[in-house]
Amino acid sequence: MKDQMLFGNKIDLYFDDILKDLAELIAIPSVCDAGAKGIPFGQPCADALDFILRTAEKLGLSVENVDGYAGEARLGEGEDYVDVLTHVDVVPAGDGWDTDPFEMIQKGNRLFGRGTADDKGSAVAALYALKALKDEHITGNYCLRAVFGCGEEIASEDLDVYYKRRGFPVMGFTPDCAYGICSSEKGILRVDFTALRTEKSVIRHIHAGNAVNAVPNQALAEIEWNPGKYDLLVQLTQERPDFIVTKEGTSIHLACTGKAAHGAEPELGENAASKLLCLLYQVFTPDELGPLFTFAAEKIKMEYTGASLGIQMKDDESGPLTFNLGMISYDNGKEKISVDIRYPVTAHKEQILSLLETACQSYQIEFTEANHMAPLHVPSDSLLVSVLSDAYEAVTGNTCNIYSTGGGTYARHANNAVAAFGPSFPDEPSSNAHGPNEFIDLDYYRLHCRVCLEAMYRLFTAPKQD
Repeated sequence: MKDQMLFGNKIDLYFDDILKDLAELIAIPSVCDAGAKGIPFGQPCADALDFILRTAEKLGLSVENVDGYAGEARLGEGEDYVDVLTHVDVVPAGDGWDTDPFEMIQKGNRLFGRGTADDKGSAVAALYALKALKDEHITGNYCLRAVFGCGEEIASEDLDVYYKRRGFPVMGFTPDCAYGICSSEKGILRVDFTALRTEKSVIRHIHAGNAVNAVPNQALAEIEWNPGKYDLLVQLTQERPDFIVTKEGTSIHLACTGKAAHGAEPELGENAASKLLCLLYQVFTPDELGPLFTFAAEKIKMEYTGASLGIQMKDDESGPLTFNLGMISYDNGKEKISVDIRYPVTAHKEQILSLLETACQSYQIEFTEANHMAPLHVPSDSLLVSVLSDAYEAVTGNTCNIYSTGGGTYARHANNAVAAFGPSFPDEPSSNAHGPNEFIDLDYYRLHCRVCLEAMYRLFTAPKQD
């Protein structure tokens, strides 16, 4: 009886309409493209946003399009906002699909199509949750907004523009991660270390990685010919299948393989760039390597904790700092190493930069901050976490775990007022988001719709905070 009384179950009345509109939204190939005024992420993304806002208007909701960056459907009045953040852009389809990626196809209990899981399914669920609240004539204490971004997959400025013009929320969630509640997201600091190639350097060319936020699984180097050094390299790698050493003309060529992983979890990979530099350090002098690669071999090593750099740290809220050497490049005599640092939510960027400056002092290298995203932390004893936990446990009957991540979600853009919450469940099969044959399971999707509505109802009607 208690389960029947849950407000979230009212979403079942709209489930057929949800699937119909989701199919239409999937059919729009809203991959971010070169934009123009009014369509900053290209026409397909603009079409997807237009579709969901027109649908919201048909459902009797108030809407706003913020110059094509993002849009909203809202219920209630005032400037104390509760937001549900989703996005209507998707990653490219890629190869390997068994069906048309931009046609929602049902096979058994699964619905296939690009965006079903990430994040169009959640967008349509949030829209119909607003419709259910409206139809039940629920009066809330806030203005409840379903916000639809258009540039999430390229980490663009869609929400930054939206919030600059529409104002920040006091609470909210983004169903673009996993259940339970991700209350902490580590700070993301990207740094470039650079140096000019010296006259004594023997490295003619070196390359590793294509993205700073990924563990490189391959690294290549071309080195001036030296028969003694060649013999030593062959000796050191003769029982190492992850290294290939060859002589080509007047050069020694080295290739190293590792294991790829996300930059937020470098411990799950094996860094080919670091392995290559550590091998070179065994064979060549600091003068022959040059200051940058000597620095990397001595201060970065094979570590993913930043220990030798003096930046190893952790906290109870979000865990340890992680360090990933993501890319090595060489261009016009300038050597560069790009790293990705995910730091605990209680630490500060300035503290880490100061420690890196100290580590660099004895080397003739420079470092610059390339990019920074401040950490997110929503206290576990906050009203938001309490309401979301209660909603999840009421619908599912399971405990709602609180966790942290080194990754990043839309929640980072909302001034520490929003947490990631859903849509995937702990026991749910992988949806292949970002891969071929992306899908959602109908039973789990219905359950997410129920949790989403229950959470929106409870947040909408929660007492005002002082």
